[in-house]
Amino acid sequence: MSRAVPRLFLVRHGETEWSRNGRHTGRTDICLTPRGEEQVKSQATVLVGDGRPIDPKNICTAIVSPRIRAHKTFHLLFEHLPEFPDHLITEEVREWDYGEYEGLVRHEIVARDPGWDIWKSGCPGGESVEEMQARVDRVIAKVRDYHRKWFEEGKGSRDVLIVAHGHFNRAMIARWNNFELALGSHFNVEPGGVAVLSYSHRSLDEPVLDGLNLYAHEA
Repeated sequence: MSRAVPRLFLVRHGETEWSRNGRHTGRTDICLTPRGEEQVKSQATVLVGDGRPIDPKNICTAIVSPRIRAHKTFHLLFEHLPEFPDHLITEEVREWDYGEYEGLVRHEIVARDPGWDIWKSGCPGGESVEEMQARVDRVIAKVRDYHRKWFEEGKGSRDVLIVAHGHFNRAMIARWNNFELALGSHFNVEPGGVAVLSYSHRSLDEPVLDGLNLYAHEA
């Protein structure tokens, strides 16, 4: 039996006050702004529902960061539907831990540490590049296990959904494609944006990026 190629939908939470101001927001729990909530709701009407790209009947599991901005985004995506898909709330998909740089904007960080680049230096008191890569790789391994069970054994269903954060999602895109983590700097992930990660040639050995920032927009 020929099964549909599995996909990972990777969603960044909507706008927060700190994301709008460029402040690095890791473990701090910041709510969505009203505009951030509207970003997600407008996405949901286009992308989420029966017969739409993110179809609840195709989601075998959703993995959601425990930060309120991500959890709220997940709820807004599905609140117009009769029920929510099965989901797991876990620190595995939290944002990069910025440590001493939490809440700072880039120019404040560079004033302390000239030449700082998160993709090469990590964050003192937070996560190193190696720690971030290891965490992202563990998540990818779990997603691919869901995908393998569906595609090869017919267990579960086609898609996985992750609702997470900017740096985390950029790192996921890089590592999904077997790039070094630092290449995540080349992927722009907008608030409320949706990326689609899948496979080429119906082969689970050929991961690809199928779409980025679907219907995301800057007002």
